[in-house]
Amino acid sequence: MRFPTALCVVSLALLSAAGARAQIQEGPPSWAYPVNPPNFQRTPDDGTIRHVPDSAAGFTLTQVRDLFAAPDWHPDDHPPMPDIVARGRKPEVFACGVCHRADGPGGPENASLFGLSAEYIIQQTAEFKTGLRTNSVPRVATDLMIKLSKAVTDQELAEAAAYFASIKPRSNIVVVEAEAVPKTQVRDLFLAPLDGAEKEPIGQRIIEIPENVEHFVSRDSRARFIAYVPVGSVQKGRTLATNSDPRVQCGTCHGADLSGTAIAPGLASRSPTYMFRQLYDFKSGARKGANSELMKPVVENLGVDDMIALVAFSASLKQ
Repeated sequence: MRFPTALCVVSLALLSAAGARAQIQEGPPSWAYPVNPPNFQRTPDDGTIRHVPDSAAGFTLTQVRDLFAAPDWHPDDHPPMPDIVARGRKPEVFACGVCHRADGPGGPENASLFGLSAEYIIQQTAEFKTGLRTNSVPRVATDLMIKLSKAVTDQELAEAAAYFASIKPRSNIVVVEAEAVPKTQVRDLFLAPLDGAEKEPIGQRIIEIPENVEHFVSRDSRARFIAYVPVGSVQKGRTLATNSDPRVQCGTCHGADLSGTAIAPGLASRSPTYMFRQLYDFKSGARKGANSELMKPVVENLGVDDMIALVAFSASLKQ
């Protein structure tokens, strides 16, 4: 029995939408929202002075964990940090440079800030403050940002936003398509490889890990990452993002090369784990705000595999 072509297209679209809804109903994927296990214990500080490559600085583990003192391993990489970035303001306004690092590269657990406009940074902080921006599952990093947003002054926020916006973005991620990936564990809200060389199938996941875990733990702003993605993801994402799929027209707002425009931030070379969460949160309704009305229809019928492909592609682009 043969069906009219139009009917087949409609049927496939309905199946795709149904599949996307089913994936949302299954819940957010744990690899994208890593949560410390109940028995998780942070490594105690033995007083050892930590070092990272190409830096004369040294800090203890306690110092790099201080939420009111951003470790500045490479001061020549950036302009002088404003007080709000370097030290914050006790007791509620943590130093921006602790979580986002001294010049803003962030990590898989939070946003990279360099390359974003000051206006966009201010807008997003306001949306954390008003409750418009949350996550599909509770996250410590988001809770800290919400707490900070309610206490930071307009002047402090303006200084931090102008500082991060002034820094030229750089690529710090290598995207690798793979069928098998290192086995990982959650360590302080990010994925870290287990000791040894044991691997497992990647499945429908992105596994993003630091090239050197200890350097990232030390909050080295030059830390780099490897993002393992399913084979074929980058090309599939390129196809989706370059307007060949009517559901997704990323370049319309974010620019043909996804480097950003006056109305939307750049997507190129940002953490694919972080970017996946944003797509998923727009779709689930956890992230609202100024851009949600534009993003919601875009992601409405995207499945998890589509989202993985899109962020694999965007992360593979160079700044």
